[in-house]
Amino acid sequence: SWWDQVTRARDRNVGWRIDYFFVSDNFKKNVKDAFIMPDVMGSDHCPVGIDITV
Repeated sequence: SWWDQVTRARDRNVGWRIDYFFVSDNFKKNVKDAFIMPDVMGSDHCPVGIDITV
């Protein structure tokens, strides 16, 4: 979810996954999907998302 701009790491998709969602064991059943959005540009980070049911 992060790429070093100096080494143009995003072009090679060589980055670090440093953004996470943490949920409790009780809430885990509500998580339907967790994902990164690498096509969103404008930063050295990309957004991460989570789909949940409540």
